Amino acid sequence: MMNRKSGYGPTGALVAICLALAPLAAVADDLWTGKSAAFFGVSFLDTSTEGAVKGARTDEAERIDLVRTYIAERFIAGGLELVDLAPVQEELDRTLNPAKCNGCELRMAKRLGADYAIVSEVQKVSNLILSMNIQVRDPETGRNLRASSVEIRGNTDDSWLRGMRYILERAIFRDG
Repeated sequence: MMNRKSGYGPTGALVAICLALAPLAAVADDLWTGKSAAFFGVSFLDTSTEGAVKGARTDEAERIDLVRTYIAERFIAGGLELVDLAPVQEELDRTLNPAKCNGCELRMAKRLGADYAIVSEVQKVSNLILSMNIQVRDPETGRNLRASSVEIRGNTDDSWLRGMRYILERAIFRDG
C-alpha cells in the first residue's frame, strides 16, 4: 500500500529511514578511528565510613587497576590510540582527581596533542553501593562528547567490570 502523505510504499519508507540513519553509524566509527586520547585513569573516591575507619583496601586498589586496564583495552579495540602521559606526568602526580580539577585534564590533553581527554571515577558510597562514570571530552572546547554513569551493587571484580562494561557498551561506544 502506498503512503499518501509521503508517496513511499512500505519498502520505500524503510529504505528512506535506513538512508537517513546511515550517517549516524558512520559518526560512531569516525569518533574513534584514527583519533588519539589522553586517558587519565580511574580515580577512586571512598566516601563510605569504612574507608575512614579501616583505611584503604588492597582489593579495591587492585580493582581500580583492573577496570583501568579494561577501559584502556576497550578504547584501543575501538580504534583509539592512547597517548603517552609521560610529558605531563609531573602535573598528573600533583592532581588528586583528574575528573575534578577545573579543566586540568583538558589542558594536559591539549599539551599532549590528543583529540580527546578521558577521565573516570569510582565512588564507594558503602561496601554495597558504588557509583562509576566515564567522560570523553574535547580538549579544545571542553564539551562532553560521551559521558555516562552507573550505580552498581556489590564490591567485587565482577560487579566493577559489569558496571564499566555497561557504560562503555551502552553510552560510550553506542551508535549515533
